[in-house]
Amino acid sequence: MNLFDVNWLAVFLAALAGFVVGGIWYGPVMGKKWMGAVGLTEEQIKEGNMGLIYGGAFAFSLLASWALAHTFHSYELLDADLSVKAKVMTAFGVALGFIVPALGTAYLFSQKGKALFFIDAGYWLLFYTAMGFVHAYLP
Repeated sequence: MNLFDVNWLAVFLAALAGFVVGGIWYGPVMGKKWMGAVGLTEEQIKEGNMGLIYGGAFAFSLLASWALAHTFHSYELLDADLSVKAKVMTAFGVALGFIVPALGTAYLFSQKGKALFFIDAGYWLLFYTAMGFVHAYLP
């Protein structure tokens, strides 16, 4: 099995879908609550290196999307017949079973508030679900 034998268009589009979800989630949906939870002002956010922040975030989205595509490809090599529902639920399960507990543990030890945890956990659940849909329809 080749690690790079995936649908690269799907990898890119799924990463883009997750990235768009982030723009909506941390913009009009939860932007102000998130800023309050992390203790940043709009001015402080504007002072950040946006190229590095957005470029890095998209690079991480590509990595996550590739890992999901690779996982689905591995299942298919084992003759698994993955339905749309199975792929979406698998992607959601990755977020719920791996990402959310990792966030929770990190936030407990760093003593971050519950509000930030729920904002970020909600984002990752939506992020992976969106990627699951793209990978399901563009195998």
